[in-house]
Amino acid sequence: MYAKGLVRKETVTICSLTGELINSKINDNDVRKIVLSYLVHNCFKETAETFISCTGMKRSVDCSVDIDKRKPIYKHVMEGNVLKAIELTNQLAADLLQSNKDVYFDLLTLHFVELVRSKDCTGALEFAQKELRPFTSGKHLERLQDCMALLAYEDPETSPLFSLLSMDHRQSIADALNRAVLVHANLPSYTSMERLIQHITVVRQRLHQELGKVWLFKQVSDMFYLPLLDGSLQVKLEEVSQHSSNLGFRTLQYQLKQSVL
Repeated sequence: MYAKGLVRKETVTICSLTGELINSKINDNDVRKIVLSYLVHNCFKETAETFISCTGMKRSVDCSVDIDKRKPIYKHVMEGNVLKAIELTNQLAADLLQSNKDVYFDLLTLHFVELVRSKDCTGALEFAQKELRPFTSGKHLERLQDCMALLAYEDPETSPLFSLLSMDHRQSIADALNRAVLVHANLPSYTSMERLIQHITVVRQRLHQELGKVWLFKQVSDMFYLPLLDGSLQVKLEEVSQHSSNLGFRTLQYQLKQSVL
């Protein structure tokens, strides 16, 4: 039963492997690799080692070569001990921060923010004059101005700029530094899981562009229901053409009857 309202008919050509995807088998080893890449990327060494032991996977060269070096750097950033993180990064790769100015700027401003958090305004000003002067022009200026504005608030953590003192802000910088270290070591900067999510996001966006508000297909008995991005409206798809085997997948021609409230 369709919702009351204007009924719009569209002919939609859907090229999919719907049946094949539903019945396809997923390789367990591929799933394990995705999980392991996430654990290694985020420096969960003990969990990664336990996972390898439990699943019987072979330990790859990438798995633990640099975790012991990356994990302390990540941890220091998350704890707000930025200067120590910079020191360890320079020991690991002397040219890394100089070739990643955005990451270096984020680290320096994070240290400035931590000085403000500790009420060391004099130390924050001295640090800014010494270390942040090269960033007083160009694309970093606006962020720098936001950081300097923290000095004007008696309680920065309740100010409009409170996000600069949040754990989320620390984590975003720690993640950016971690990716820079991985790239420097010729390792993937993103996990397989992140790539999969990115691919899904792109597919959803393309489906939204091509099919309007429809983004996911689900077969229920002899009907197809399509959830909508902005609500729970359902539409029925009626097949109006024969199956085609072009390029190894079916091309289905549907008459789309979409109810618009």
